[in-house]
Amino acid sequence: MAGRFEILRDGEDGYRFRLVTADGTLVAESPQFKHLKAVAAGITAVRENAATGIVVDRSKITPHAA
Repeated sequence: MAGRFEILRDGEDGYRFRLVTADGTLVAESPQFKHLKAVAAGITAVRENAATGIVVDRSKITPHAA
């Protein structure tokens, strides 16, 4: 079974989505969207970019001292 996108109400004036694996592990959560149409566009963007996105390893970059 594949992962799934779950659309959720976020307060009274918004929505967000989560990407969840088949076993229920949370992989990603979106920012808040005002409209369901925007949530659908966000899911489409994740699908398209994840399939073609490159991996950038930033784990070896040390943050600058403040």
